[in-house]
Amino acid sequence: MGKLDLESSITITRAAFGKSLELNTAPLTVAILDASGTLISLQRQDGASMIRPDVAIGKAWGAVAVGKSSRALGEDAQNRPAFISALNTLAQGKIVPVPGGVLIRNSDNEIVGAVGISGDLSDIDEQCAVFGIEAAGLVADAG
Repeated sequence: MGKLDLESSITITRAAFGKSLELNTAPLTVAILDASGTLISLQRQDGASMIRPDVAIGKAWGAVAVGKSSRALGEDAQNRPAFISALNTLAQGKIVPVPGGVLIRNSDNEIVGAVGISGDLSDIDEQCAVFGIEAAGLVADAG
């Protein structure tokens, strides 16, 4: 696969949930946005808390909006808190700057969207996102 569409989004979600089962994570929510920040798919495992969809979308939305993973945004928040605070104010609070929001790139290295996962520790969320993206034949950019 080389594009992000509903079919590849379903593949990403299924693979991420499969990784979740393998790792015995807390219930996850997976949000997938295209390059314009439009939601393509949102699925939550049974038992995921009610705020998880918003957090997952925020991780993915921030990644697409800024063009870097939510992990990198979190590092920016540590190093340049005033900038990330101002950025999040401009974004009306939509950015969640912690790991779990991973950019999706195609084979030409173009950003085609992002996956946001929430539910477990942020590093575990990110691991499941990367696994899902790669299972769909796309390139995960978590850096």
